[in-house]
Amino acid sequence: MTKACRLHGRNDLRIEDVALADPGPGEALVRLGAGGICGSDLHYYHDGGFGPIRVREPIILGHEASGTIEAIGAGVNLTVGQKVALNPSRPCHDCTYCRDGLFQHCLNMRFNGSALRMPHEQGFFRERMVVNAAQCVPVPDTTSLSEAACAEPLAVCLHALGQAPDLAGRRVMVTGAGPIGVLCVALARRAGAAEIVVTDLQDLPLKVARTMGATDGINVADAPEQTARFEADKGYFDVTFECSAAAPALRAAIACTRPRGTVIQLGVAGDLTIPINLLVGKEIRLHGTHRFHQEFLQAVELISTGTIDVTPMISATLPMERAQDAIGLAGDRSRAVKVHITF
Repeated sequence: MTKACRLHGRNDLRIEDVALADPGPGEALVRLGAGGICGSDLHYYHDGGFGPIRVREPIILGHEASGTIEAIGAGVNLTVGQKVALNPSRPCHDCTYCRDGLFQHCLNMRFNGSALRMPHEQGFFRERMVVNAAQCVPVPDTTSLSEAACAEPLAVCLHALGQAPDLAGRRVMVTGAGPIGVLCVALARRAGAAEIVVTDLQDLPLKVARTMGATDGINVADAPEQTARFEADKGYFDVTFECSAAAPALRAAIACTRPRGTVIQLGVAGDLTIPINLLVGKEIRLHGTHRFHQEFLQAVELISTGTIDVTPMISATLPMERAQDAIGLAGDRSRAVKVHITF
């Protein structure tokens, strides 16, 4: 048996014992070290789901994690004691989208910590877990497990960056300075953006965004008028990463983006009102982006080499026994950007 954080319903998170098997052929037993609390975890906890995805049976949360190899099955090329980042994405490699190379759109996708399917795909928030060895991406001993656990959100942002035009010398806006927003800032800075302006409702995430490469941060709760100057002359920014999924932020993203610019939509919510007249009149490309595939390996490489420093966004780390406190802290944007649970 091993202990796990299992959600039974809205606001009902329990630390429970779950069965633990030995690793079979092609599998590895991982001792979890760190797990990041994502916005989807918060939606599951507070709202019972998001959009059409609902929690219909107890689910172990968590899809951002890292750990240490504790045992391996036959045919596994990993080493006991090796640190690994865990890729939660398991496409089937056989459906029509996988055959077209669109693995993130797999019709039979298995994604740890997701309530999309029944039975739910159980997640990483547990002390030990047997996983497919292909999910384990080695990281060097010099990389902390907290850093390695940031590979999944960084992979999401790398996939989003792949939907954008070349950012070198461009003016970039990021709406929402949560973990995804600040990682987009870091990648835009690495890509050579000339100017990166970030908006949010809290000062703390804006401070983190500046640390990770933003040239300016605007608290739109305190000074909403400060974005008006970017709407002049049909807009200012070449590319905008919309990371909040808030209707006012999406409107501002479209209003502040110049004609024939690009808005990359990363934030996920229910239905939102879109200012179609601005979108059409300025010939703006509104581009959705979904998860990742090969970008996970790239994310691990960028973190392992120190090319992208994820440590400024890790606001707090709490043990599994305080998972409820960790979720409460993760939902308070005035105090935290990314909160990790340790096991």
